[in-house]
Amino acid sequence: MKESLMDILCDPLDKSELELEVDERDGDEILEGRLIGTVTGEVYPIEDGIPNLLPPDMRDD
Repeated sequence: MKESLMDILCDPLDKSELELEVDERDGDEILEGRLIGTVTGEVYPIEDGIPNLLPPDMRDD
């Protein structure tokens, strides 16, 4: 995902801001990492450049 998406992404549970933690990047593309809800503390993984913003109870582990 592109870091510029952070301007429009929000926590799907409460619409609060998300904090970005990057594990792997290729230029301006974030390949691996996580988005963390600043209020809920919920963690949303970024895998292969794709953020998974499904609520926790709807995700396959």
